Amino acid sequence: MATSTVIVLSAFVASCAPAPVQFPRVELESDLDQLLRDGNVPGAQLVATDRDQVIQLDGGFGDLTAETPFPDAARVRIASNTKTFVASVVMQLVGEGRAALDVAVERYLPGMVTGPGGDGNRITLRQLLSHTSGIPDYLPLLGLSSEADLRRSRPVDELIDMALARPAMFEPGAEFRYSNTNYLLLGQVVERITGASIADEVTRRVIRPLDLTDTYWPDYPVEQTIRGAHPRAYHYFGDKRVDVTDIDPNWGLPDGAMVSSGRDLNRFFIALVSGRLVPAAEFAEMTRTMAVGLPGITGVGLGLFRRKSSCGLEVWGHNGAIYGFSVLVAATATSAVTISVNQMPRLADAARFEPAVLVDKALCALNDQPTPSPR
Repeated sequence: MATSTVIVLSAFVASCAPAPVQFPRVELESDLDQLLRDGNVPGAQLVATDRDQVIQLDGGFGDLTAETPFPDAARVRIASNTKTFVASVVMQLVGEGRAALDVAVERYLPGMVTGPGGDGNRITLRQLLSHTSGIPDYLPLLGLSSEADLRRSRPVDELIDMALARPAMFEPGAEFRYSNTNYLLLGQVVERITGASIADEVTRRVIRPLDLTDTYWPDYPVEQTIRGAHPRAYHYFGDKRVDVTDIDPNWGLPDGAMVSSGRDLNRFFIALVSGRLVPAAEFAEMTRTMAVGLPGITGVGLGLFRRKSSCGLEVWGHNGAIYGFSVLVAATATSAVTISVNQMPRLADAARFEPAVLVDKALCALNDQPTPSPR
């Protein structure tokens, strides 16, 4: 399977800059190829960032027809990693005194959260951010089994109403259950508070200040294709692998709309974890976690997942999966690793598909910490 390696260093390298990390490129390239075989997926790009150094590894194919690798700084649909961008904007508003974590959602969205699925007088912004609201997830209610289904978008208010028409999963605050509906509502909260779209607020508050030049919120439904250099995206419908690159299954929604690159995602998560994006008090709230029993995740905060690496690092990040892409990010205050894959693995292959193991090994290498040898 084709592989390539690209190392990019910043244009400015000071004489006192730290020496480049000893990155096990050959070993990780082999691991990347094994991951692709295990998951029966076409290709992947791993981007590792340590301060001014950026290392890119490509495995498999970005385009199956042309048999070419992922392009440099490939843009992909990042799916639920969008949630961390949205959470960061919400926490900035909290820091500005324009929102409060433990105030009922009804204050911001009067009359919107009502029905068997949840009561806006009893659910708080904190519970939306942490997936502890009990509001059902709209996504499993959609029958997305064909290309036509992916193209048949629903407006955000219809999706919220669909979820709220179902019985609540549990009492607000009683437990954790991941629900995309929470972030549809948070997008509405941001828009009501600011008077601007969630896309505009993420762009103004996060993308532009951090100079994330490969990152944007697509103008759905006008814009379906991915701007700039990107791999083809694939999905299995039954036994048929279909190219879904030019279908945007995220529908411009705040639970998964955005496009970015591994390089930009690393920059964003490092900025967030190092305290450069959200005020200190609000970031402390984001990183107050609860144990949820998810594999590999030691705690869930507000738009962030906490992991403990095999070499003892505390790392923060998120992940996202959508028709055509799977993207996982993990970061410390100085380093980050993103792996982007241009297909979700099929259910039969998912048990063998473990990108978190590869991200863990790369992040430990960046921090000069050996990973334990397998027994």
